[in-house]
Amino acid sequence: MTNANNYENLKASHPCFGGHKNNKGRIHLPVSPGCNIQCKFCDRKINDVEQRPGVTSKVITPEESLDVIKRALELCPEITVAGIAGPGDTLATDNALNTFRLIKQSYPDLLKCMSTNGLLLYERADEVIEVGIDSLTVTVNAVDPEIEAKLNSAIFYHGKKYEGIEAAKILIENQLKGIKKVTSAGITVKVNSVLVPGINEEHIPEIAKAVSEAGASIYNIIPLIPQHELSDSPAPTCAQIDDVRTKAGQYIDVFRHCQRCRADAIGVPGESDFGDQIYQRRISHKDTFSHG
Repeated sequence: MTNANNYENLKASHPCFGGHKNNKGRIHLPVSPGCNIQCKFCDRKINDVEQRPGVTSKVITPEESLDVIKRALELCPEITVAGIAGPGDTLATDNALNTFRLIKQSYPDLLKCMSTNGLLLYERADEVIEVGIDSLTVTVNAVDPEIEAKLNSAIFYHGKKYEGIEAAKILIENQLKGIKKVTSAGITVKVNSVLVPGINEEHIPEIAKAVSEAGASIYNIIPLIPQHELSDSPAPTCAQIDDVRTKAGQYIDVFRHCQRCRADAIGVPGESDFGDQIYQRRISHKDTFSHG
């Protein structure tokens, strides 16, 4: 299936691609605990109350995910997508890919959706292709190393910590090469960028152009949630978000209905959430995640 045909199919069967028009559901499986980059705006937590990416009430194993899917489908038969979006990076450990291998065997009709920061995407692309990922989201916050260095403190790559411009160059190169490799195999790629006023606001159209040329089909611009090292940075206004979306739309189809879901969300976005029942959210507490 070509990227164009796959993208059209996803619009009809994937809630994130079709918006609220297709009434389809998704389940996020929080199987990936560790991350390999330090984004200055990222604050991964275990809790039951925050409604944003990087948050889950627990981390489960690949084997536990099958029982979670079974119970979720009983509660919400509209689920068509099994996604893994954290709480850490999906390629920093083997957990996500092993989970998708189990899903491929036990629930072959479910679409497989994965999110990654892209640091290891190029070198693990063959595995991503082999497990049959249908849609892949790659977070690309800059294609200029100087701008990326303002958004990312460090990367952990092949056992070594890199910082600043050096880290940014490695990350950006691997992201763009990885997008090219998986899209050439027919996987639909959505790119996420966190819009940070004063840092990458004017750079968004350049990102859109670069990822489109690399093969991405759709672009999602996410407003900054001021936290962590960027807790004093202002969140973008609606006017700023609309402006950069319009400019990015010159190069790529722009996604406009992101719900910024938790890493353990279950149900039809904007209509139902069964995460409380499945993951038994009870107590709000804080925890930290390894960057190993």
